[in-house]
Amino acid sequence: MSSVAGEFRLLLMPKLMSARRRGVVGKGRWGRVAMVVGIGAAAWPFIYLTLTRLLRTLRGVEEVGPLLASKLLALGLLIFLGILLLSNLIAALSSFFLSRDLPWIRAAPVDWLAVYLSRLTETLVSSSWMVVLMLVPMLAAYWTVYDGGWLFALLSAASIVPFLIIPAAIGSATTLLLVRLFPARRSKDILGIIAIASVGLVVLLLRVLRPERLVNPESYRNLVDFMAALRGPSSPWLPSQWGADALSGFLQGGFDPFLLVLLWTTAAGTVTVGAMLHRKLYPACFTRAQEGNENRIRRHAAWSWLERSMRGASMQRRQLVLKDVRIFFRDTTQWSQLIILGVLVVVYVYNIRVLPLSSGEMITRYLVTLVVFLNLALTGFVLAAIAARFVFPALSLEGQTLWLLGSAPLEARTILGAKFWVGAVPLTGLALLLTGFTNYLLSVPPGLAVLSLASTVALSLAFTAQALTWGVYFPEFESENAAQIPTSIGGLLFMLGAVVNLGLVVALQIWTLRGFLLSGLPGREPRDPLLWELAAALFGTLACCLVAGVLPFRAAVRRLSRLEA
Repeated sequence: MSSVAGEFRLLLMPKLMSARRRGVVGKGRWGRVAMVVGIGAAAWPFIYLTLTRLLRTLRGVEEVGPLLASKLLALGLLIFLGILLLSNLIAALSSFFLSRDLPWIRAAPVDWLAVYLSRLTETLVSSSWMVVLMLVPMLAAYWTVYDGGWLFALLSAASIVPFLIIPAAIGSATTLLLVRLFPARRSKDILGIIAIASVGLVVLLLRVLRPERLVNPESYRNLVDFMAALRGPSSPWLPSQWGADALSGFLQGGFDPFLLVLLWTTAAGTVTVGAMLHRKLYPACFTRAQEGNENRIRRHAAWSWLERSMRGASMQRRQLVLKDVRIFFRDTTQWSQLIILGVLVVVYVYNIRVLPLSSGEMITRYLVTLVVFLNLALTGFVLAAIAARFVFPALSLEGQTLWLLGSAPLEARTILGAKFWVGAVPLTGLALLLTGFTNYLLSVPPGLAVLSLASTVALSLAFTAQALTWGVYFPEFESENAAQIPTSIGGLLFMLGAVVNLGLVVALQIWTLRGFLLSGLPGREPRDPLLWELAAALFGTLACCLVAGVLPFRAAVRRLSRLEA
């Protein structure tokens, strides 16, 4: 066993040295450190203060407040569990089958258990560090409001570690089985199967949540039924519920140590099962994963239409755009994500459709106005997530062939401009479709509908520019999987910056239209938003998005010019 531990440390040493090397070597490292600290300083306090205020409000409500706080924690951990399962599925394929150092490791006299544990650790770290960073301010808010003390910090660590191990082991084992079941396909094509399977996972998680029960009073006969629904767990089989019950129980004076034992034994069990599968199936799966690729280029009518629509553009810009579109649809890891995107859009629109906003004329007007702003915030978050997945990796996907573009007679503005429009046009189209349809379902007043449509378009363009900028400053040229690029430090910084930008826009609009918003309350005379209010909100939104889009894009052009030089 000591030899396995020594080999395990030896296998992880190159990764640690590489990470340390990237942190201390290279031009502009202090600028990147400043950006990391700046974005973190803006995002962490925002999350912490928002949750702290919400939890203090809930704590003041007798009986229902503590239950809602526990439900909020369970909901957050359930969302993180879904993210971890999907990210570990993708990361495990790269760690166990596509990494460049695997042929040398397979040829070395290394114990199979050390290989499995080292690759599992690499998968866990690459897939979980963003979730850990988001959990820190969330758990700190609970710690502050409920006076958890240092024991709560220790309990949080003891609960979160197995919570991260379980999806990593499940994702690694599932990827191993997928490679075993589909040996004749290209290794990267398996991500298409993973994407299809994730559709069912997303739907399952949404059904487990069943949020409509808590907003539909007609589904409960009395307060006792409502309290019973709050007390009932989302699912007693999910590790997220075990962790939430353990943490909330400790804060509310009812800690059950069995939940902690359940987390750790489940983590040990999943790792053990994964190790057994690895020992039996990995050699054959690794050999089959090295099979050659087959590329077939087919000419579709849509491709001919795209070529005709770009006849007015310059030759350089047209060829760059066509190249990026061609690469996108050749890569299974890219276009397969559209399946997940389509399902999420359908589920989002359906949830807007079933909102119970017809319980009374006066209160419904106020609620609809609130939902309009909430819809803008949620739509903006969805657009930011899509930009992180498809726009942020645009430059990194050039990989080692970037020198070809650098040696060609192309300006950095032309290269980034082509990538900007490749990402901005579909993102803006999706924003218009999503916002327009939800505004129709909510019967939003015309002036407010125009404001929300213009806001989503402005946010789409700003997010595209910001994603390209962070992608230029934090490129991942050596990444072996396009789906892993958004989980890098640059992807996290982009998401944090986009959330800050979105929060400023929503806060600005609510502050400008506060008179119209408050007019929907009972006892006040309802009115439509005034023209000057809409104009001020629109002007502020456009100014905020213009600054947040143009300045980063110019910085990205200068940065790319220096990279080419």
